[in-house]
Amino acid sequence: MKYLRPTLAAALALTFLAAAPALEYKIDQNHSTIGFAVPILGGLSKVRGKFTDFAITLKFDEADLAGSTIGATIKTASVDTGIAARNEHLRSADFFDVEKIPTLTFQSSRLDGKDGHYVMHGTLAMHGVSQEVALPFTTTGRKFGEGKKGKTVTAGFSLRCTLNRRDYGMTWEHSVDETFIADEIEIEIDVITKATLLAP
Repeated sequence: MKYLRPTLAAALALTFLAAAPALEYKIDQNHSTIGFAVPILGGLSKVRGKFTDFAITLKFDEADLAGSTIGATIKTASVDTGIAARNEHLRSADFFDVEKIPTLTFQSSRLDGKDGHYVMHGTLAMHGVSQEVALPFTTTGRKFGEGKKGKTVTAGFSLRCTLNRRDYGMTWEHSVDETFIADEIEIEIDVITKATLLAP
C-alpha cells in the first residue's frame, strides 16, 4: 500500500508518542499568544494586552510527565495593550519596571494531570519577586503530518488562570478610584507547537 489511510497513520503516530521519550516542541510564535485581561472599575470593563517577544521551551510526554518540562522567558518591554501611553505606564516602575527587570520567567519543577488536563508546578519570577505557582493548562488537539525531517505532530496548548499583581509587588492604585485596576489579573495563553516524531 503506497499511502496509509489517515486514521491508520494517526494511530501509528499515537503509538509512537506513547513509546517515545518527551518530545521537544517548537513554538509557532506567529500563531501563539501570551495575553492577559485586566478588570477595570470593579469589572465594568476589561483591558486586554499581550507580550510580543517571548521564548518557550517545551518537552512534553503525556504518558510520562516526569520527563516533561516547560520554561518561558518574556521580555516585559514588549507589552502591548494597543495604547502607547498605557504601554509606557506598564513599562514603568509602577508595574514591570522594564529597565531594571527586563524579563518575566517561568520554569516548571513538575507536571501532573491526565486526559488533556494538566497542571505545571514551578517558579514564576516577575518584577523581582519569585513565587511558587501551580498553573493549569489543557491540550487542544493534535494534527499529524510530514515535514522535511520526518513525521511531525502539531499540538495546541491553552492556559487560563488568575494571578494577583500585588503578590509580585505591583501595588499601584489610581489616585481617585482604588478599584480602577483589579488586583486579580486574568492570564490567557494559547500556543501552537510542532515536534518531529520520526527521522526519514
